[in-house]
Amino acid sequence: MDQLLSVKMDKSSEVIDHRIHDLSSQKQSGLAWVKDHVEQINHWVNSDGFALLRGLNIVSSNQFSTILETIFGEPLSQYVYRSSPRTAMRNNIYTTTEYHADQVILQHNENAYSNRWPMRMGFFCVVPAKTGGDTPLADSRVVYQNIPESIRDKFERLGVMYVRNYGEIDLPWQEVFQTQSKVEVEAYCKENDIEFEWQGDRLQTRQHRPAVATHPQTGEKVWFNQAHLFHSSSIDGQMPDLMRASIGEQRLPRNAYYGDGSPIADEDIQVINQVYKDATFSYQWQRNDILLLDNMLYTHGRQAYSGVRKVLVGMAKIVS
Repeated sequence: MDQLLSVKMDKSSEVIDHRIHDLSSQKQSGLAWVKDHVEQINHWVNSDGFALLRGLNIVSSNQFSTILETIFGEPLSQYVYRSSPRTAMRNNIYTTTEYHADQVILQHNENAYSNRWPMRMGFFCVVPAKTGGDTPLADSRVVYQNIPESIRDKFERLGVMYVRNYGEIDLPWQEVFQTQSKVEVEAYCKENDIEFEWQGDRLQTRQHRPAVATHPQTGEKVWFNQAHLFHSSSIDGQMPDLMRASIGEQRLPRNAYYGDGSPIADEDIQVINQVYKDATFSYQWQRNDILLLDNMLYTHGRQAYSGVRKVLVGMAKIVS
């Protein structure tokens, strides 16, 4: 029987120790233990939406890749149509977003801005930060339920339009689409219902997506979009106003509108961010931790941190 650690939610006394599994007493290698317990591990994730495996003996990113493929039952997916900088390792393992250590990454479901996203994600802590650097989680069902109806209903009715301008401030299109070919970019956009416009070598895309999704297994509604991340008000300080003045609204690196093109009020984004904040909890990373997520049921983010931090990620079970 696995030993279980008691961990408390931030700002809450609710014990959720059944989701963190201390396997440090296992004599098998990490991979051998996983192979013998695949069904149990998937039951944990299916039941709870996530599971933290602690204390497994893992020696490399290649072994982590094999562990994820064993659990997920298929090869890991390549990360195309990216929204943030990261480094590709072998076997479709990636570093987590490489923003500066003092930046907080807001809660989000991976690729919720796209019409293709992974149902399963796995994170591997190679080196925990000296301070901070946790990967907070939030239940997307709780977020959906707690957003005021007046805001939620409008999003649910109209959806979200994501606008991106690549290259000058945002990632270059070559990195986002993982190609140097405009023809391949256009083919990807057409296949994935992304509107595109070239202005010389500059690319702008627009994509319309629902703001709410229904989980295919549980049938529950989840808040499943990145409007709060793409919205220009998410840029720090006075930068949105300065950028609008210098390059214009249409050239902002990214922005989010309602699906009909009408603007989303800054105040509504602030409300959504507060709902996420209230629903968020986290675990302090330990070396060799593996965090497995149902990407529709739970969001993830990143705390600011100090020192060296290295967390890897792999994704699988792509749906649309």
